[in-house]
Amino acid sequence: MNNDKAIRIMIADDHPIFRQGLLRAFSGDNDLNVVAEAVNGREILEKAKESKIDVVLLDVTMEGEWSLDYLKELLSHFPRIGVVVLSVYPEEHFAARYVKAGASGYLTKESSLETIKEAIRKVASGGRYFSIDFLEKMAFNSSGNNKPPHELLSDREFQVFRLLVAGHSLTAIAKSLFVSVKTVSAHRSHIIQKMNMESNSQLVQYAVLNKLI
Repeated sequence: MNNDKAIRIMIADDHPIFRQGLLRAFSGDNDLNVVAEAVNGREILEKAKESKIDVVLLDVTMEGEWSLDYLKELLSHFPRIGVVVLSVYPEEHFAARYVKAGASGYLTKESSLETIKEAIRKVASGGRYFSIDFLEKMAFNSSGNNKPPHELLSDREFQVFRLLVAGHSLTAIAKSLFVSVKTVSAHRSHIIQKMNMESNSQLVQYAVLNKLI
């Protein structure tokens, strides 16, 4: 509903059925107003420039691309926007990286509509929204000694890791990231070393066991 004092929301997700479901869910709330939708990183930035946004609901992957880089770019231009990540992946897999990049909340898409609305309202008021379990794990892992192997990777290394285990070649990864094959090969070497693996097949096995793909 239109309300000058309503929280202005952007839904950034490439699944139209999911976006439409949220639109219907918010339609009965006077304080929640969806003013923009985006299906990829480029549209996120364009819509943020066109409309005043209070909160972005952000998917982890859109049109095959990881949204972390777009989150960083969005907040570099619009630091006051609150971002709540809505993902099919559990908190323990990606939330820590999004928190470090500036996200104010992280929920799985299995969360109830009331939980999503509560997160939006809390983030819009300047707060943060994470589960107690996740915050406890963050505190426990802060020393670095307790982190699982994939969390030892840099954001770019983790991006390459996910593309590798999804079956992409070094050439394809280089093209998608606009870097050289040599650079991707170096990332792969660092990934294998940091994770104490020996081959791509071991990386795939790890990703499957840890539900990273």
